[in-house]
Amino acid sequence: MNGSITFDGVWKKFQRGERHDSLRDLLPSIARNLFRRRDAMQLDRNEFWILRDVTFQVEPGQALGIIGRNGAGKSTTLKLLTRILRPTRGTTRITGRVGALIEIAAGFHPDLTGRENVYLQGAILGMKRHDIDRNLDRIVDFAELGEFMDTPVKRYSSGMNARLGFSIAAHLQPDVLLIDEVLAVGDLKFQQRCYDKLREFRNEGVSIAFVSHNMQAIASLCDRALLLRPGSTPILGAVSEVVAQYASGAAAADDPRITLEEAQLTHTPTGAKIEQDITPGTPLTLTVRATAHVDLPRCCLQLWVHRSDGLSIFDGVSFTDGLAPVAVRAGQAIEASVSFTPNLLKGMYTIGLSLVDVDRGWKNLLLPSVASFIVTDNHRWGGCAELNPTYRLRSSTRAAETPVEEPTALRSA
Repeated sequence: MNGSITFDGVWKKFQRGERHDSLRDLLPSIARNLFRRRDAMQLDRNEFWILRDVTFQVEPGQALGIIGRNGAGKSTTLKLLTRILRPTRGTTRITGRVGALIEIAAGFHPDLTGRENVYLQGAILGMKRHDIDRNLDRIVDFAELGEFMDTPVKRYSSGMNARLGFSIAAHLQPDVLLIDEVLAVGDLKFQQRCYDKLREFRNEGVSIAFVSHNMQAIASLCDRALLLRPGSTPILGAVSEVVAQYASGAAAADDPRITLEEAQLTHTPTGAKIEQDITPGTPLTLTVRATAHVDLPRCCLQLWVHRSDGLSIFDGVSFTDGLAPVAVRAGQAIEASVSFTPNLLKGMYTIGLSLVDVDRGWKNLLLPSVASFIVTDNHRWGGCAELNPTYRLRSSTRAAETPVEEPTALRSA
């Protein structure tokens, strides 16, 4: 059976905590809440919307990345799907067996051992004991907790809890997987194994909803993304488009010395705007227009490119590549462009520009997150750089050795 996820017109509100200093204040408050009738869509002064009219569907074999800043409602969305919470308005529906990892050790009984919690979680999912027995060794091997499986989980570290929780969710034959950012507490090796497992499930037809701040993981795993924005309509679309909007949210310069007016990333030969994923080695040009509010003598251009997981890909200054500094006066317009070839492998990348003084007489002026792009790659096994290798491999038969003749004097002897 293949599972699916439906989120239809969902609204969810929360209430800010009320403080009652005495029983005299608390009792009337409880009475008002019991007997008051009002429209559920109306907000009291202590209430606020965490989700506003969110709609999406995840079919078998699809993976949806849910992104947004802290407090945007990402974890709330998953809790609504697992019915830990109920929507104020709208409907949520999941078909099939659900494997969920939303909070570290959620559903674990702290006094039970790791092994006992595996059977507890399996029973909650409706699995027979013999089915759990059949999967137990794989759960233990994946979590790498063999020597700790008979230890109460209250003695586990957060990373050990996450490893066991993911392994249980992934090996009890789920049709739907709901995964929150809790994978971030594991070590890098385990995180990579988790992402490989998620790709495997996606290929097998499992529906996945994945919450993460790691845009690299979102770009490599998901085919669509949902950007939750507090106070605004959410954005649902292709990963490249949604992640680019999320990454460029801080594109405006905060530095009062300059106003950034336009930044555009285009395909170098054609001038066409980059609006979709690119392949490794696609030549790009970044063009920027701004207005300076102070004098910027001896001005040079600095380009840097970061991968979404923070890895610095490139950092260079125009002066070292032969472009002479320019004197910029207050009120003048600045036009800058840089062309480059990103020989990069699959991932999401952010481009940053800075104006710098070659003599360091004034502080660097940063234009953060000017643009971003996503590289698609389907035939490399890993890494971050495209090296365009040329391979040579052949087999050959070694020539038979020629016998060495003895000297004449020795033969005559």
